[in-house]
This record gives sequence, C-alpha cells and structure tokens, in this order.
Amino acid sequence: MKYKSVFDIIGPIMIGPSSSHTAGAAKIGRVARNLYGKEPKKILISLYGSFAKTYRGHGTDVALIGGLLDFDTFDERIPESLNIAQEKGMSVDFIEEDAVTEHPNTVKISILDDDQPFELVGISIGGGKIEIIELNGFELKLSGNYPAILVVHNDRFGSIAGVTNVLMKYAVNIGHMEVSRKEVGQIALMAIEVDQDLDNKVINEIESLPHIIRVTKMVD
Repeated sequence: MKYKSVFDIIGPIMIGPSSSHTAGAAKIGRVARNLYGKEPKKILISLYGSFAKTYRGHGTDVALIGGLLDFDTFDERIPESLNIAQEKGMSVDFIEEDAVTEHPNTVKISILDDDQPFELVGISIGGGKIEIIELNGFELKLSGNYPAILVVHNDRFGSIAGVTNVLMKYAVNIGHMEVSRKEVGQIALMAIEVDQDLDNKVINEIESLPHIIRVTKMVD
C-alpha cells in the first residue's frame, strides 16, 4: 500500500484518544452535516460493532456530535460537544445495535427534522480515514477527502453523459465516480469525487440539464 504523506500513517491532527473511533467519527459526522446543509435538530445515531461497544470510552459519541456541529477533528470543543448540542436545543439519541456489519466501525446517522428524513451510513477505516457507504438508501463510496458532488437524477439515457460533459467543459478531473439506483428507470444517484473545488457556475449548469433533480456540493 502506498501512502501520500506521513498523515496517512499516523492519522490526522485530532482530539484523541483514537484516530478510528474519534477522528474518523468526527469526519463522518461532519460529512453528514455538510450533505444535510444545515445544523440538525433531531438526531438518531445507530452504532454497530466496535463503535457500539466502546463509543463512550473512546469518545465516539462526542466526536460524531462534534462533526454534526461542524467541528473539525482538531477542534478543542469536541469533548464538550454533547453539552453544546444540548444548549443549542438538539435532540440526540444513541442506539447500540446488535446487527453484524461488514466493518466493525460502522455508524448510521439519521436526521429526523423534516418530512423526508436524511440517513447516512459511514465507516471509519483507520488512521482517521472514512468511507460513506450509503445515503438515503443509495449505495455509494465516498472518502470525504476530496471535493465531491452528489447528483440525484432520473434514471434516463444520457443523464450521466450530460454531467460528465459539463465537467469536461470546465476541465474538472474526476477522481472517482459511481452511480447507484434502487430500480431501473426510477431515481438514481451519481457520486463524483473531483480534484478541485467547483464553481457555482458548474453546479448551476449541471442543475439545468434534463433529468437532473438536485445537485449537492460536498467540500473536503
């Protein structure tokens, strides 16, 4: 395995005690906050495997909420994030799940503020690295380390080509891309990681394409 830098080996700058249980958890929470687009008020967090067994002792609970409060991994407020959330009127519930998952450090974050609930599943794979593996029932694979766009669209011929043509027009290099759908011909989700931040004009042009329902920008 090749590493880009020493931080791939020792993990990110963080509030401890564990890169996988604390820094990774904070990153998952912050990705959820980013994709949801605002500070949530009612949160249900389901913990699996090692997360479920050790989340209090390893600070996974405060890290997840810290991320949902938009705190970075090194933010000194993380240890007090549960108290801060309470002061802000956030309702937070943790559930220790018995189900066996493919990865031991798995968490499902459900935000129940709106009529259409938001649900994200992430895993902490070590060294502060994460993967987002499910969003609102769509399977995907996002690292959270690069700028990305999530494109909800009707599953129609030419939808994918339209989006990639816009990115090509603006010389945007795609690092990773995948498409997930629940049923043929229904709603689908494109998850695209890119090498640079995207101007709003790129997002607006993608949104104007046929069959595009919504475009969400995720920054690293």
